[in-house]
Amino acid sequence: MRRSRIPSGALSLAVYEQGDPERPTVLLVHGYPDTHRVWDDVAAELAADHHVVRYDVRGAGDSDKPRAKEDYRLELLAQDLFAVADAVSPEKPVHVVAHDWGSIQSWEAVTDPRAAERIASYTTMSGPSLDHMGHWLRRRWRRPTPRHLKQLASQGLHSWYIYLFHLPVLAPAAWRLGLARNWGTVLRLVEDVTPREGHPHDTLAGDAARGVLLYRANMLPRLLRPGLRPTSVPVQLITLTEDNYVSPALSEGLEEWAPRLWRRELAATHWSALLEKGTTVARMIREFTAHLEGAPAARELAAAQQGREGGREGEFAGKLAVVTGAGSGIGRATALAFAERGADLALCDLDLEALERTAELAGLLGAEATIHKVDVSDGPAVDAFAATVADQQGVPDIVVNNAGIGHSGTFLETTKKEWERVLDVNLWGVIHGCRAFGTLLKERGQGGHIVNVSSAAAYLPSKMLAAYSTSKAAVFMLSDCLRAELAKEKIGVSTICPGIVNTNITRTTTFSATDAAEQARKQAKFSGLYARRGFPPEKVATEIVTAVRTNRAVVPVTIESKAARFLSRLSPAALRAGARLKM
Repeated sequence: MRRSRIPSGALSLAVYEQGDPERPTVLLVHGYPDTHRVWDDVAAELAADHHVVRYDVRGAGDSDKPRAKEDYRLELLAQDLFAVADAVSPEKPVHVVAHDWGSIQSWEAVTDPRAAERIASYTTMSGPSLDHMGHWLRRRWRRPTPRHLKQLASQGLHSWYIYLFHLPVLAPAAWRLGLARNWGTVLRLVEDVTPREGHPHDTLAGDAARGVLLYRANMLPRLLRPGLRPTSVPVQLITLTEDNYVSPALSEGLEEWAPRLWRRELAATHWSALLEKGTTVARMIREFTAHLEGAPAARELAAAQQGREGGREGEFAGKLAVVTGAGSGIGRATALAFAERGADLALCDLDLEALERTAELAGLLGAEATIHKVDVSDGPAVDAFAATVADQQGVPDIVVNNAGIGHSGTFLETTKKEWERVLDVNLWGVIHGCRAFGTLLKERGQGGHIVNVSSAAAYLPSKMLAAYSTSKAAVFMLSDCLRAELAKEKIGVSTICPGIVNTNITRTTTFSATDAAEQARKQAKFSGLYARRGFPPEKVATEIVTAVRTNRAVVPVTIESKAARFLSRLSPAALRAGARLKM
């Protein structure tokens, strides 16, 4: 990292550079009470293919520290940003990325007329333009609908600290008397993150105490008398869905001020976005800058562009759903249900002809679908499938582990080979899918949802379904364990438990201790029973879509599945007694 000092008016700013200066320049602007160090993870990622520039804003870190409130006005902070941009990239405009108060002051620069020539793009996190916010507040007070009042109350609670910062003496004294020394503890308790090293307690105390002047110099003047501040600069808004200080509602109406707008979400708290998910933030920045430098837009980025022509509609528009066993039955119905609601698809099955038909039907609904011949019992094959999907279409948002087979037989009748076949597909297939795609979802850091198709047999024992019930019960418990593990990552896990559903699983179900003729007879018998039951796979697909939307943990689908689930809690002994019956 190369360090220098750049003048801005009468002040001198500490500037830090990484990467090749011939590459596109990304200018990172930190917030309060941070220094340039808060960007360490993001900068390290971007430096591989960008010229990365950071600086300590006035009053923080190693930059000069004016004492007067007037020296922290937004127009002077914007002047600092332009001074740094002119010094480090005099020939080309820079891509500005900012967080918290860095975002607030960068909005001032992005909406300045000079931005058209000096700023190539702007990625903002957790910091609105105060002028935009002033108009946002006015409109809601003038038309206080229940929704507007709820938004005002929510943001009012989020902004509790701002009121304290305007009280004389209190906030600076709190920082100097101990808050700075315990800042790491505060972040761990409130945000469950560890602060970046390199900001000594005594320096943090002074920086934070001075930084209160940012609020006092700008908040009330701009909110009470907001100006008109549009921009033609392309803006990428990354909304941190768990932010404790900036509510998502604050960005409503932003298209009025920034018509070239991309909206994206990150499942992160105010500081965890930079301190724990820097790799994800860097990827989002890289996708945005690359597109504006001429590369095709990544799938997620293209879907995030507001007002784009040709975009699909629906609650899952812009999402990618992976469905295993998608050639028929519940898998096909689920794929089409997501396609109908705007999602694109990555489908796998062993039957390529059936997959092609599913993809053709999805295409009629407007979805882009890729097909892959995959044996889910083969771990390396599933890993390769996940890698191919990520490379060709991006990391999926929804994964439905649906592929499964049926088998009937008592425990002593079921051979080792039959056990292995059932467990390889029904259990290991789900394990492989969860591991391969769950790893991608966690690394992406933007949440997601995994659906594992289990069965009512998971909690409805039967002496005739020893292997099948065991495999589905294992999927049920696996899903519970995985749900707990991925909760912090905002990745939901749903267990779907169908009962008797009219699919072709009965036509391929195998039976222990039977010859070919008897097997065919039993397949025909049970296929007829399931057909007469008449419960279509489309109803299961609807439940899967609802589970993803509402993040439901366990979803019994049919009436018999719901009844068995209830009875398994009310009277397990009754189910055990029923298990002795021959089906």
